[in-house]
Amino acid sequence: MSIYLGGKSKLPIIKKGAEANLILKDFEEVMYPYNVEKVLIKHRISKDYRVDNLDRKLRSYRTSLEAKLLSDAKRAGVPTPTVYRVDRKEMSLIMEYIKGKAVKEFLEKIDPNARKNLCETIGVQIARLHSFGIIHGDLTTSNMIRSEDEKKIYFIDFGLGEYNSTVEARGTDIHLLHRTLDSTHFKVSEESFKAVLKGYRYKMGERSEQIIRRVEEIERRGRYVEKEKRQG
Repeated sequence: MSIYLGGKSKLPIIKKGAEANLILKDFEEVMYPYNVEKVLIKHRISKDYRVDNLDRKLRSYRTSLEAKLLSDAKRAGVPTPTVYRVDRKEMSLIMEYIKGKAVKEFLEKIDPNARKNLCETIGVQIARLHSFGIIHGDLTTSNMIRSEDEKKIYFIDFGLGEYNSTVEARGTDIHLLHRTLDSTHFKVSEESFKAVLKGYRYKMGERSEQIIRRVEEIERRGRYVEKEKRQG
């Protein structure tokens, strides 16, 4: 699969999403020569159902916001890809390509102690984001990459992220991760989520209890809605 970007030659797409396409390129093809082999281009795609002017404003805003979220997440102590360039004309981000494996690929395969440590680290990193006022918006194991040396867990794809310090937003962020664990890693879901919450509590301190209670409340709401649907 390929795409035309700004009238240039076709570029290979490595992931096609609802909001954006990811394109892998040689660094020197898009940036000044440097000691980096590859960069990732995230091109935010237009939506046919939106008015053109509104579509461009929304894509420009989301592109700039994601770049800022990635930068601020790094300031908060969470490993994220380095953003090299924000192109608001092409609605794209040129950023560091992280070599490694998505947590989704190996979470169920590793030793239980290693999985516990990994999930506690994830919980600590979510707490760092939340303490900085950042909501990731799409906390899935596909959006967490373990580096090749296995020393870091990178959080990627802040395309649905925002700045929001409310208990509801933080609770929803964690709830979405719980749903992912249940649906994708059901065999180790509960033990993994308990470890995530342990790491979150450790880093977030007393503030974590109100947020975790909100997670439980959100999950009860979901069960109630599903029950209503079944009865209807």
